[in-house]
Amino acid sequence: MCKLRIVKSVTLILIVPVFINVYGGVPDWFSIPFEGSNYPYAAATATSRTPSKRQKMLELLQRIADHTSEENTYIGSGIVRRLQAQFSSLPADAPIRRQWEIHMQLAQAQLNLGKETEAIDRFTKALELITQPKFKAPSVAINGTHFRLGVAYMRLGETQNCCLKNTADSCILPLRDSAIHTQQTPSRKAIKHFTEILQNTVERDFFHLQARWLLNLAYMTIGAYPEQVPKPYLIPSKAFESEEKIPRFTNIAPSLGLDTFDMSGGAIADDFDNDGYLDIMVSTWDTAGQIRFFRNNHDGTFSEETQAAGLMGLYGGLNLVQADYDNDGDVDVFVLRGAWLGKNGKHPNSLLRNNGNGSFTDVTFDVGLGEVHYPTQTASWGDYDNDGDLDLYIGNESNEELKNTPSQLFQNNGDGTFTDVAAKAGVQNFGASKAIIWGDYNDDRWPDLYVSNLGGVNRLYRNNGNGTFTDVARELGVAGLIFSFPAWFWDFNNDGVLDLYVSAYSANIAVLAANLLDMPVSPDVFAHLYRGNGQGGFEEVAKQCNLIRPNAPMGSNFGDLDNDGYLDFYLGTGNPDLWNIMPGVMYRNKGGTRFVEVSYAGGFAHIQKGHGVVFADLDNDGDQDIFEQMGGAFPADRYNNVLYENDGFGNHWITVKLIGIRSNRSAIGARIRAKVVENGVRRSIYKHVNSGGSFGANPLRQTIGLGKASKIETLEVFWPTSGLTQTFHNIPTDQFIQIVEGETTITTLELKQLKLSGK
Repeated sequence: MCKLRIVKSVTLILIVPVFINVYGGVPDWFSIPFEGSNYPYAAATATSRTPSKRQKMLELLQRIADHTSEENTYIGSGIVRRLQAQFSSLPADAPIRRQWEIHMQLAQAQLNLGKETEAIDRFTKALELITQPKFKAPSVAINGTHFRLGVAYMRLGETQNCCLKNTADSCILPLRDSAIHTQQTPSRKAIKHFTEILQNTVERDFFHLQARWLLNLAYMTIGAYPEQVPKPYLIPSKAFESEEKIPRFTNIAPSLGLDTFDMSGGAIADDFDNDGYLDIMVSTWDTAGQIRFFRNNHDGTFSEETQAAGLMGLYGGLNLVQADYDNDGDVDVFVLRGAWLGKNGKHPNSLLRNNGNGSFTDVTFDVGLGEVHYPTQTASWGDYDNDGDLDLYIGNESNEELKNTPSQLFQNNGDGTFTDVAAKAGVQNFGASKAIIWGDYNDDRWPDLYVSNLGGVNRLYRNNGNGTFTDVARELGVAGLIFSFPAWFWDFNNDGVLDLYVSAYSANIAVLAANLLDMPVSPDVFAHLYRGNGQGGFEEVAKQCNLIRPNAPMGSNFGDLDNDGYLDFYLGTGNPDLWNIMPGVMYRNKGGTRFVEVSYAGGFAHIQKGHGVVFADLDNDGDQDIFEQMGGAFPADRYNNVLYENDGFGNHWITVKLIGIRSNRSAIGARIRAKVVENGVRRSIYKHVNSGGSFGANPLRQTIGLGKASKIETLEVFWPTSGLTQTFHNIPTDQFIQIVEGETTITTLELKQLKLSGK
């Protein structure tokens, strides 16, 4: 049962997402329980009769899809049927409170499934019940009902306008032009209910803060913000202004046919067919949702070639990560499934081997990755034993339903198969893993492992170089943030030492509103930025780097937005609750000393849920565009994917494709250092090769911003497996190059610059 905590004071406001199921000690007037039932996965696998291992996977995924209706508490309709049966069985003289509860539960279940009209009718009846003069309902129940009814109207307005009439500006704050709703009745009714809450609550009340944020957004949807917002409830317009101006990016996904409409999922941009041009693969956690593949046509357009790629029938996937696991020169893909579903989430993951001819084969059961299944959404490729092939760590979810669930470290056997050595290596974790990333933080050539656990202590597993690891997170002060989510290693200040970013996942719109209104909030809602000190330790510097803005990201990644040589990053909001409408956040790196928020100026403040984030130069012009797989956890939160086109900042760049020989072919873990002279000052720009952040995968070839430098004086590539450092001099900028481990020359890649446009 999920119980909503009502916060009377915002002095240390910390609202944990309700789906985590950790509320307690609160009056149960506003609890809306959603109960799942056992999922017959074990029986399904035990009775499977398949002619091939690939067919076995397809059958398992189809069985999961078939059972979704009854068993999946996020996207299944079974809960609606069960609640309807409970409602039908209520006696005519059932207590008003019990009638209200069933109406509320059923309405929320219907709303989650996208049945807005039915949900509004139910919420309205629930409101009529508890506002009868003869029934003295507590104010929390009345306000809560108004709130959910207001949210239902807002969701209806989003469906009628943003979804059915999607434009490039839809849902991007501050709303303007074509983003203003043409069908305004739902927003106006939402305003009525939010105003009712605001008139009957104090400023620091939880419902007051949530209603105030949504009221301002609702006025924005009808083009009446800020003029018509009642002054006592106005959130000042400065809240929707960035700290710094940058050119506005345009969402061009609709014109390219990349604006697929789905729920949360993964996204990868990489060259899957070895033609030099970046393709796109996306997934959705919908258990009947097809993984989709878009091939780059070399002319500024993309074509969906899912069927030709052999992906038909491969459903689901909350996340995707890529690498050349078999060192054959083709980029393979790992698909992660089952997260958030507890005992019902024992879904098989998929390893999609690239056949080298534009198609993929699911080889999960062939290579030893399909023996057991745990719910997961995060994994990372890295060569932990430095033997030249990539190993795979999968962060699984251990929770109340699946206690002591281990994470898995699959050692690559070098023959195309894997063996789970997590227990022997000491990295089983037994936590609710939400982000996994490899990085050699202490510069000893052995990649270390960071694990972000939601609701538990995070771990930094130091690689001992002998096949075992030691958790040093507490010792080094990087275990903090009990509710963390995305995390990654990077070198944000260009000192050659890996730093660590760990996001917070405990804020919601009440916290967001409180912060915007200069009310004190808990420090636990802010991310942590651990700066490497070059001696194997870290210093937490989030506050001094201006990272003190509450958000709740799932989608996330980093790249060099402006090609100045310093890494920027983007966070897509991901809290499943429908009312948690929070804008995406883009941070621009200012010389490695601090970050400034540029979301509103740059057109990135999207209020629909965002998941897989990718920084990728899709048009070969040297600057990185941003693709985002949109959508939330519920069917009501489906949304169109976006692609923000980067028109450039006038800086130079180099794109480097590394090919390992003794090291892994993907060059994951290799380090690049570009020494340049910019405005008469010598400096170094560092890049560690991986696919970026936790949710969304950048290309494995590295696009590196060079600022105003006209050439690279020295380019160094360090290969941890072989210990080799390659050095090249006087390299022209603004080109694509290829470097093979051990070779003394650089190959220039001739790729056309494209103009992204729809046919």
